[in-house]
Amino acid sequence: MSNVTPLRGKFPENEKVTINLGYVDLGRIDLLVQEGFYANRSDFIRTAIRNQLGNQSDMVTKSIERHTMELGLRDYTVADLQAVKAANEVLHIKVVGLARIARDVTPELALATIGSIHVLGALQASDDVRKALSARIT
Repeated sequence: MSNVTPLRGKFPENEKVTINLGYVDLGRIDLLVQEGFYANRSDFIRTAIRNQLGNQSDMVTKSIERHTMELGLRDYTVADLQAVKAANEVLHIKVVGLARIARDVTPELALATIGSIHVLGALQASDDVRKALSARIT
């Protein structure tokens, strides 16, 4: 029995997802399958998802980078937060060490650009910014 190879590991390589589609969209997919563009509905949906993820790959990469913890000292200036706001992004600050939000950052700017703060160490910010972000600080 030592030469028996399991066909499947403990964990599946994919996850089943259920979606609801309108009849018209479903009919259009079925038409493309019937015409031979796709093997079946699942093939169409997987292809569409891969294409969309490919189109959004820069956003996914940026999001992953924003959610990574930083080690040491991290300063957040007005210019930093204005750039985040101009890019329609939200920061999720994760720092091991010291995170400093500049004294001239307004509570409004902080609320518009900082989604969450998790600091293992110390956070330095004005009392107004701390108060504004209190529900977002863990």
